[in-house]
Amino acid sequence: MILITAKAHPVLFDTFQQRGYEVSYVPEITYEQLYEDIEDVTGLVVTTRIKIDRKLLDKAGKLRWIGRLGSGMELIDTAYAAEKNIICVSSPEGNRNAVGEHALGMLLNLMNHISKSSLEIKQGLWLREQNRGVELTGKIVGIIGFGNTGSAFAKLLSSFDVSILAYDKYKFGFGSAAVKEANIEQICRYADVISFHLPLNDETRHFANDHFFRAVQQKPFIINTCRGAVINTASLLAALKNNRIAGAALDVQENEKLDTLNQLETEQLDFLNAQKNVLLTPHIAGYSNEAFYKMSKLLLDKLDI
Repeated sequence: MILITAKAHPVLFDTFQQRGYEVSYVPEITYEQLYEDIEDVTGLVVTTRIKIDRKLLDKAGKLRWIGRLGSGMELIDTAYAAEKNIICVSSPEGNRNAVGEHALGMLLNLMNHISKSSLEIKQGLWLREQNRGVELTGKIVGIIGFGNTGSAFAKLLSSFDVSILAYDKYKFGFGSAAVKEANIEQICRYADVISFHLPLNDETRHFANDHFFRAVQQKPFIINTCRGAVINTASLLAALKNNRIAGAALDVQENEKLDTLNQLETEQLDFLNAQKNVLLTPHIAGYSNEAFYKMSKLLLDKLDI
């Protein structure tokens, strides 16, 4: 049996059924319910809701593969799965363009005060001088993480006549006439915009910390469309308060379950919401209608079952 534990395009369910598999579509299933049901599951489709840990994997005696809709495998114990000969695949190519477009949209919004001035008009204010924008053309954009979404963002930036500095710890030789390979120090020194496109793991958690924000020199705009914990929220708030950065466009937060926020997290979110140079969206960068289909289709192609 194949268990789909997340919202997925109908092409996924229909194709599995057409190929003769018994399929259970349970996008609201809890960890506890999955633990009860996983014993007879041969294929598992997940997103970011449920942690696939050793306890689950130990009970999943018939599990042959885990398919991740989208990118980021941090909630799956892939090493332990490999020990059990369980194949783990993801489909980051499916939503990379959506993420790139969202990052670009948030950046242009911030630089041109679009949401800010729109809200002011709704309040009866017509403020032109106070909303004079900054053009992206001619700026230096730093991209940290040059995988699927980082490279997609760079491609979209190509029409803006910007200079792109890109850093990826595990990739080399990807530079071109449009993209220059750089280290973190160079990005912090020269970039007018810094966009994060990293997976979340022990190496990248709080990658942007106090040290990072003290190193930036051009008062850059900060964009994060990957994982909230890549940026230390306290460090980001300090950078905003100290005028170290021009603004922040955040599609992700360290804790995205708003009904579970503790007092500190509530105060941090309230502060971000109160800033005119901060733009927040609810983790929707890779959530386009097109990406919804492509992630399922790519997963089917990669599984080839």
